[in-house]
Amino acid sequence: ITRAFGYSGRAMGGDRKEPVVDSSAERVRAVRELRDAIVALERSHPTRVAVDGVGAAGKTVLADELADAIAGAGRSVIRVGIDGFHNPRDVRHARGPESPRGYYLDSFDYGAVARCVLDPLGPGGDRRYRTAVYDFRADEPVDGDLRLAGPDAILIFDGIFLQRSEIRDRWDFTIFVDAGFDVTVARAAVRDVGLFGSPQAVKARYEARYVPGERLYLKLDRPRERADVVVQNDDPANPVLEWSEEPDDERGRGRCG
Repeated sequence: ITRAFGYSGRAMGGDRKEPVVDSSAERVRAVRELRDAIVALERSHPTRVAVDGVGAAGKTVLADELADAIAGAGRSVIRVGIDGFHNPRDVRHARGPESPRGYYLDSFDYGAVARCVLDPLGPGGDRRYRTAVYDFRADEPVDGDLRLAGPDAILIFDGIFLQRSEIRDRWDFTIFVDAGFDVTVARAAVRDVGLFGSPQAVKARYEARYVPGERLYLKLDRPRERADVVVQNDDPANPVLEWSEEPDDERGRGRCG
């Protein structure tokens, strides 16, 4: 598995890790069902899979599990996350460090995601990609080497806001990991202490900036409705898969443009 800059099995940065999930029989079954659906896709280029969802829903854990399962099935896997495509801090916080609209609109460089990952791996691309362009902790660009993907490789890309209009049509398969905000904020209060200093500070930031910004995303971009499959992940040991029955064009997805 080719992993992105900053990855050590979980999210970029070390302190911002999602809880390790015990592999119950139901979770193993769900991961295998997702793996089989992804591996069955036939493309003339690497398959680009988005693992979308709100913060602390369990995206990174599921993406890592999928990457391992797909590699175990004999396919080459590229593992990348949105954390390597932050905008600089002055851009992210231009509307204020607690602005929900700033979180939704200004957090990530979608042009770089398309230019450095999704387009090279898509139709007509040269398969030369980068796994990151920015280190949000150091607040400086990352000068990563170009890598060459195999033609049958599978990209597993996790992160928030992956079905924004700038990049939504570039995915070949989209998973939305869903969990209630009461659940995700409680998880974040444990996971993100290293970033914010205390559980109380984590909750304050989520309630002021992150949750309202994510509500904007859910309202404006309808990621649950657009996804190929929604993973209900309030209880990680018992995830529930909800498969879309609508064709791609009715979900607003189409050919990479």
